[in-house]
Formats: sequence, structure tokens, C-alpha cells
Amino acid sequence: MIPKGERIQVLVADDEPNLRRVVSAQLSRDGYDVHAVEDGAAALEVLRDHHIDLVITDLRMPKVDGMAVLRHCQEHVPDVPVILITAHGTVDNAVEAVKLGAFDYVTKPFDREEFRHVVEKAVRSREHGKRDVVLASEERGRYRLIGQSPGMLEVYSIIEKVADTPSTVLILGESGTGKELIARALHENSSRRDKPFIRVNCAAIPHELLESELFGYERGAFTGAVTSKPGRFELAHGGTLFLDEIAETPVEMQVKLLRAIQESEFERVGGIKTIQVDVRLVAATNRDLKKEIASGRFREDLFYRLNVVPIPLVPLRERHDDVPLLVSHFLSKLNPRLKKNVTDVEPEALEKLAAYGWPGNIRELENVLERALLFSDDRTIRLADLPVEIRGLGGTPTPTSVSSPAFPAARAHDGAEGRAADETPAGGVATTGEAAAAAGLKEAVKEAMVKVERDLIVRALSQTGHNVTHAARLLKISRKSLQTKMKELGLRDGTS
Repeated sequence: MIPKGERIQVLVADDEPNLRRVVSAQLSRDGYDVHAVEDGAAALEVLRDHHIDLVITDLRMPKVDGMAVLRHCQEHVPDVPVILITAHGTVDNAVEAVKLGAFDYVTKPFDREEFRHVVEKAVRSREHGKRDVVLASEERGRYRLIGQSPGMLEVYSIIEKVADTPSTVLILGESGTGKELIARALHENSSRRDKPFIRVNCAAIPHELLESELFGYERGAFTGAVTSKPGRFELAHGGTLFLDEIAETPVEMQVKLLRAIQESEFERVGGIKTIQVDVRLVAATNRDLKKEIASGRFREDLFYRLNVVPIPLVPLRERHDDVPLLVSHFLSKLNPRLKKNVTDVEPEALEKLAAYGWPGNIRELENVLERALLFSDDRTIRLADLPVEIRGLGGTPTPTSVSSPAFPAARAHDGAEGRAADETPAGGVATTGEAAAAAGLKEAVKEAMVKVERDLIVRALSQTGHNVTHAARLLKISRKSLQTKMKELGLRDGTS
């Protein structure tokens, strides 16, 4: 079933009315909002006019086929997974499409449970691994990455040395630091660049399905296996296999994974034939694997097999000088998509962006800038357009001050007013007047936050034609949370 929160928007494109009706009915019963169209041309129109979370398309359709829909998605909405529906005679084409970037495929006639699992897997993968791709010009960075901080320069150096080798790479870093980007940089700068790059998010796949996902299965291997299907190791033959969130792999599965990596061979689930592959492996995790080993959740022998070339990624809070470059990039990326023309960030806002701790790293920065662009009334992002936690009214404190010329460190408060705000009596006990002032400050902050929340919700509703679902997605909260907040603010019936 779908994750808690907002309903997932699914686009179904198929020229067979009966199949389109059956698929739409099953998806609706499972809690998805469905947009059903009869061909690829109509699918492209829906993608242009609506926010779509998942695309399910027939491979062969009149006017525009499934491969064209896939290419459009890769170019314009790369975060959206694409599932292909194919007949037995076109399975080879579907396999090639997966190698080219499709999420998965199902073969007609398909088992309903198999179809449900593929859809759920795609939705989980989108939620777990929304890509934080940042392209770079040479003056901003290298390998399609942005950054000139010492940590990023070290990453560039490692990529240059190991990209065109068969060595296994382990990418270590917090969520949102760009681990998939590093994996793609390794692939695209190797002699395997013209071969498949296959990504598997181990956290998005139920443990009981992970073996068949990686190694494939034979017909009849389990209920719902109505045909044989290659796994991700086979699909990546000759290219690169990227195992994201490798620490989420169950221990019993790690044994089989270790053997496949060491021997470059495996058997499909339910099969007896040994399949040999030539795969360059890149793994990534946001966990401390040594702690996972100590707790018994990760095998030590697998860790040493993966940890041939470690690439540690520096979190954004330790890359303050890279923030202006990232801001500039995201403005140029987001403006066309959001139909805005915001070109500047006022110095005070830029200083706050650089000084913030960014617990969500680059992904969080992009989300904040997208929200700021949507609510900006002119060509400049101002301090008032940023969330309250970044403006300094709460949230994650920055561990270090910004010292670059672009971001002068904030001046210390001076004068009697500044001292009165910072000092307390020698015993550390506040006077009655100070307590009242503190209470007054809390009330003022609370009132300011309520006003900001109200303004943001009113703007989002106006921007989306009072569509609560789309407004909630715009505000990055669930539909239920938005409805509750609207009721609290007296906005239940619209913009009153």
C-alpha cells in the first residue's frame, strides 16, 4: 500500500482499454490517484500539466511509444520512476529499456501481486532516493558535481584515479550529500560508460524480495513468478551496479551477495544454472558500517570486500564556501521548471543560507530554494522568503561561522541593548522583569511563526488554484497536516 501522507499520483498509458481499466482499478483500490490515457502523446501532455510520482506505460503504443515516454521522463522529470508494460514478444526491448534507465517492467498477462510489488517498490525507491543531481561547469566543480571546497577537491582526485578501474568503491556519506552522483561519475568516466548503469536502493526493497531483485528468478520459483526474469546483476553485465543503502541488506542475504561479488557468478532464484557476469560494483551507505559490524547487523567479510576504495563525502555544513555555487546552480535549474525569473539573492539571505547547518544536505538546500522561488514576489530571494529556522528563529545551529568574503561573519551585538539581551545575573537567576521579557519574546516569536505559516499557506493555495493536495505537496507536508493547519488558522474554506 502507499506510504502515509499525501496520495501518490500515477500516470497509466496503454492503448488497450480493458488493460487500462483493470490497472487503473487496482491502483485506485490500493490508494493511488490515477491518470489514465490511451497513448504516449496524451501521456506527455499529462506529464507537462500535472505533478506525477510514477509512470506506468505500455511499450508499444500508437503516436508516441513507451520508449519515447521513458526518454521524456529521463530528460524532464528524472526523479520519476518509469515501469514498462510489455508483451512476451518484446521482453528483450523492455530489458534494454531497464538498462537505459527504466525502473522495471512487467509482462502481459501479469500477476496482480507481482504488479503490486513492482509499483510499491518503485514508490519506495522514489521516496528513499530522490536524486540531488547538480551539474557543474568547470569553474564550479568537476564530474558534473558542484563545489570547490577541500573536501570536494579530494573527491575529484579519487574519481580521477579510480574511475577507469574495476575496483569496488564504497561511498560513505549522510543522506542528501550526492552519493548517487559520485557513482554515476565513476561510471561515466570509465570505459564502461556505454554499458548499463543499474541502481538498486536496498532500503526500498522488502527483504523477502531482495534476492530475486538482485539475481532474478525462474518461472514458477514462487507464487506470481509467471515468467523468468533477469536480476539487476544480469542487467548490469558489462557496466556498473550501484547498490545504494547497502547497510539495509539483511544479514542472511549478505552471504549470497558476498559470493556474487567475489566469484562474479550466481544462480537465479529457483534456477540451477550458474550465471557469470562482468560487473563493476559501487556501494553506498549513510551508516557507520563498523558500528553495524559490532552490533552484528553487517558482515565483516562483506565490509572488507566492499571497502577497497572508500570515498567519504563531506556534509554541506562543512562546505559553507560551496553554498553560493549551489544556490546559483539551483536558481538556474529551478527557474525554467517553475516558470519564474528569480536571479538574485539578497546578501542577508545568502549569509543565512551559508551559515545554516543543513541536516538534509544538498537535497534540503534545493527544497528550500524551490519554496523560496515559489513565494518570491520579484526577481530576488529575500530573507523573509526563507523558512524561520534558517532565518535564525530556531532549527539547526551552524557549527562554524562563515569567514569567506562573500559571507562576512555576523557582527557581535554591542551597546547596552545587546548586553542586556545576552547577560544574566551572577547567580544565573533571571529577575521578574527578565522573565516577563522572555515570555514576551516567546509570544512574539509564536505570533510571527503563525503569520508566516498563514502567509505561506495562502500563497500555496492561490498558486495551486485552491487544490489542497497540490498545495500540500508544494509546502512539503502531508495533505492531512495542511487541512489541520488550515482549520487552526481559520482557512478551512479557502483564503479567509
